[in-house]
Amino acid sequence: MTSRELAIWRSLLDTTIELRRVLGGELQELSLSPADYQVLLALSEASGRRVRPSELASAIDWERSRLSHHLKRMERRHLIRREDCPTDNRGAEVVLTAEGARIFRRATAPHIRSIKKHFADALTPEQFDALADVLAALQNHARRERA
Repeated sequence: MTSRELAIWRSLLDTTIELRRVLGGELQELSLSPADYQVLLALSEASGRRVRPSELASAIDWERSRLSHHLKRMERRHLIRREDCPTDNRGAEVVLTAEGARIFRRATAPHIRSIKKHFADALTPEQFDALADVLAALQNHARRERA
């Protein structure tokens, strides 16, 4: 790798860390962690606001053990609940509770405003186009590497 490539890589890491820190801090003010928000978002988009844990883990790209521990914490806070799967007595589903949906709705508008303020407002339309191209190239490369 060249020193320029390493510097750009480092800048990408530093920028990502800073954006996650700022956005995460603003979510914390709403009593949610970024991980909570990620789970609530996936559940809010799921059919019937319910999904099997394995499908949820896959959707948010988490290890199942990490998800299991996190769901226990969210369940204690009444954001989600686990229910037996109505179509398969062997499994369970993670269900978004009314409280979880309420907190997710309350957090979404401020979170979107924060993303706009700290990310979208920093870039021109041309920079967005270039960034979209860069991200697509990185994602395609990663998929080819995994295949």
